Amino acid sequence: MIPLSLAEIATVVGGTVEGDAALTVTAPAVLDGRQAEPGGLFVAFAGEHADGHDYVDQAAAAGAVAVLGARATALPTLVVPDVRAALQALAAHVVARLRAGLTVVAVTGSQGKTGTKDLITAVLSSTAATVATLGSLNNELGVPLTMLRADADTRFLVLEMGARHVGDIAALTGLVAPDVAVVLNVGLAHLGEFGSRGAITQAKSELVRGLVPGGTAVLNADDPRVSAMRSYTDGPVLTFGRDERAGVQVLYLVLDKLGRPSFTLRTGGAAAVVTLPLVGAHQALNAAAAAAAALVAGVPLDVTAKALATASLSKWRMELRDLAGGARLLNDSYNANPDSTRAALDALAAIEGSRRIAVLGEMLELGDTSPAEHRAIGRYASSRSDVVVAVGTAARAIADGAGERAVPVPDNAAAVAWLREHVGDGDVVLVKASRGGRLDEVAAALV
Repeated sequence: MIPLSLAEIATVVGGTVEGDAALTVTAPAVLDGRQAEPGGLFVAFAGEHADGHDYVDQAAAAGAVAVLGARATALPTLVVPDVRAALQALAAHVVARLRAGLTVVAVTGSQGKTGTKDLITAVLSSTAATVATLGSLNNELGVPLTMLRADADTRFLVLEMGARHVGDIAALTGLVAPDVAVVLNVGLAHLGEFGSRGAITQAKSELVRGLVPGGTAVLNADDPRVSAMRSYTDGPVLTFGRDERAGVQVLYLVLDKLGRPSFTLRTGGAAAVVTLPLVGAHQALNAAAAAAAALVAGVPLDVTAKALATASLSKWRMELRDLAGGARLLNDSYNANPDSTRAALDALAAIEGSRRIAVLGEMLELGDTSPAEHRAIGRYASSRSDVVVAVGTAARAIADGAGERAVPVPDNAAAVAWLREHVGDGDVVLVKASRGGRLDEVAAALV
């Protein structure tokens, strides 16, 4: 974050200072007091179950020097009527101050946002100072918090932007209009919130509509709903995908015995061979999206290929590790929807092993389609694995779809007990569910 006095911040956010107005904030803003840095700003929200103002002492102990909140605290405090609006206003102000030397890359899509953001970050950070979304902090709080981590040295700002309603992404691009807008796909994630796939398409298209004048849209040539978004911009468009018309095309895709892809990326007269240290054929498309974004940002294809070869993903996303006894765990437990679950099951099927065991939990926010989608995933899982462990009552439809290969269990503890008894040498275990299922607990128990 650029250094700002509390008086300067108060002017930006329309608040009042309780304490030393000359005090300067020099480190990023945080919501969790334990994550505060020396010189940082603690943002105190009064929520339904916890009040951030009660944790000011914790933030101070970690190094925070000031608070942005709704009432005075033991630290110098910027008191505002709306903490969220103030946080967003401050973030927009900071990035506006830095804008002349900053390229902003924003990423959205129904699935693959975080992984693609991680790949873009790996490439851009290999060439210049880069600030990017941590994990999946992609909402109305996470985006401004990421923006506030930018400083005078930052050359690339990579923002993951998520949505659960039409208008969510438009609000985020209102804080910072991207120079590069990457749209990956339109799937079924959060269908229950949106109500229709058409509404999801509209929401994702807001990223393209929110580009700076002359900004570039990076669009998936393989997804008709995404490629059609070119009509929403008068600026340049660069496509990616396996389609022969894609501006950055994926060719000659092969997988090794651990399901890791190697392929060629071709754009214009240039081509580069890429070998990813990541699991799943779908990672090739994410890498193509990252390469396209990097090209727009001025990074040559050969530099991109080299950076992608050492890239890593945020936690609980396609993590492959060895277990005691000779088995392997594919931990993709952070979140799930029908499309991402199919991709994970494909990855499971590609890994060499004696048996493939899919441990699947509920996929949330699918609305009225939920029972049918869960049964369909069960059927697909039975074609891609030898055993389908369906965890929890809500996942019973997965067991129904999987038929004779299904092992329904009531909860995570029962899943762990079954796996400990039955997993043996050479088995490969996939763990996948929506965040609410907390199947990361199952993965952790196996490790």
